[in-house]
Amino acid sequence: MALHLLKLCVGAESIMDLEEWIEERMDQRRARGEAIEQLHTTRMVPKKIEDILDGGSLYWVIKGQIAARQRLTDIRPFTDAEGIGRCHLVMEPVVVPVEPRPFRPFQGWRYLQVKDAPRDLAEHGGDLGEMPEAMRRELAGLGLL
Repeated sequence: MALHLLKLCVGAESIMDLEEWIEERMDQRRARGEAIEQLHTTRMVPKKIEDILDGGSLYWVIKGQIAARQRLTDIRPFTDAEGIGRCHLVMEPVVVPVEPRPFRPFQGWRYLQVKDAPRDLAEHGGDLGEMPEAMRRELAGLGLL
């Protein structure tokens, strides 16, 4: 059964910020002749790698709300130059907006069960996916979504 990860998207103000950052990093990798993949480095290595890679995603918390996800394609533990264990979370560079849901700040990442994960906006139906992100964020913050 799939398992997801949940992580704060530090520095991003919106899903658009996240998408722009991803595109910038991909351009840098292309310019250096590196493999075109999106990596996010984290210190702690998930222990349930097989479950996560069985269809799991990394859900991003942006400005206090779970706002988007990216499918995880690999998790690569490594030791950095200073001898500290870390891992690369490898994701598809496609950001999928999800139903906004409030979430308090935390450090590192958390596991997120499939049953607790917000639905993709595309699965929601109606006009929620067409609504500007700022409006969705405000309505969710007011408890109206």
